[in-house]
Amino acid sequence: MQLKQSLIIAVTIGFLSVTAWELYWRSQGHHPNIDDNKNLWANQRAKLENSQENTVAIIGSSRILYDLQLDIWKTETNTDPVMLATQGASPIPVFKDIVDNTDFSGTLLVGVTPPLLFATTYPEAEFMKRSQTLVDYYYNRTYAQRINHKLSVPLQKSLAFIRDGDENWDSDVDLKTLLKNLNPDERGGPIYPPFNNFEDITLERHMKMTKRMENDTAYANTVKKVWTAILSGDHPPPDKDGTIAAFSELAKKFKARGGNLILIRCPSSGLFQMVESKGFPREAFWNVLVEQSGAKAYNYLDYPKFQNLFLPEWSHLAVKDAQFFTRELIKIMKSDGALTNSNTN
Repeated sequence: MQLKQSLIIAVTIGFLSVTAWELYWRSQGHHPNIDDNKNLWANQRAKLENSQENTVAIIGSSRILYDLQLDIWKTETNTDPVMLATQGASPIPVFKDIVDNTDFSGTLLVGVTPPLLFATTYPEAEFMKRSQTLVDYYYNRTYAQRINHKLSVPLQKSLAFIRDGDENWDSDVDLKTLLKNLNPDERGGPIYPPFNNFEDITLERHMKMTKRMENDTAYANTVKKVWTAILSGDHPPPDKDGTIAAFSELAKKFKARGGNLILIRCPSSGLFQMVESKGFPREAFWNVLVEQSGAKAYNYLDYPKFQNLFLPEWSHLAVKDAQFFTRELIKIMKSDGALTNSNTN
């Protein structure tokens, strides 16, 4: 009898504690959110194993992940977009995986973020490892990992304090992050500005910027401080020749089997635009990549309509502007006949 009472008391206390913890974080402005993790990526990658004629694959870094709105793309082109862009990473490992390990020969959109694509092809470099880690996980994931992810999704959708992410956002409220941010000490290394989350994503990896990032200038400035710290640091010179050669070789193979390759340079502003224009001049980087890869190419700098879009933290479009960018880019591509498997109505 006492055991039964103890169990009831324990369950009640546990339920009340979880409820109180959840209500507290919701009162602080947090809400349930799916985490963009390796499982979401792997689920999308699996779609290329049996892709249909109207499948469009999208690779690159976080800019194309935020800036191409998948719901608009699907409606306007009548194609099925598979989002494989990787935050903070080079697209080359994913491109290589598609070329070497699939027979996909549809339309492949590649987002070009100069500091990431042109940085290096060295496998151990951070920009390369971030992409390669996802590719490796796709091939090595276990059934237990797949089941664990499926079980975690309802919790992520329901509870603000639950997360299953690969990124270490400072605004996360899981126990690990809270402990990390508790009384930071210089003895643990340099203290960087807080890198706060600004993503909302679906299971299909349809990414949108959060309203807080768009509307709260102080919050957006926390991310700008991170970008400033990163861009102001010491970095090795870009490996222009090596990266363009590696990319162009993959492009040649992909196009030889009938693939439709399209390069997209998404908008940037502020410090990012200044660093990219000086450190990666268009004539020496973008133009050479386009010429050697033989790909169709669209650079936001060529279109007046894309010059004054709203990028709250200099590198990713706010939702309305991302929707505008997607619609207008589709119109441009259709007028060029670039989307060979799309609905041209």
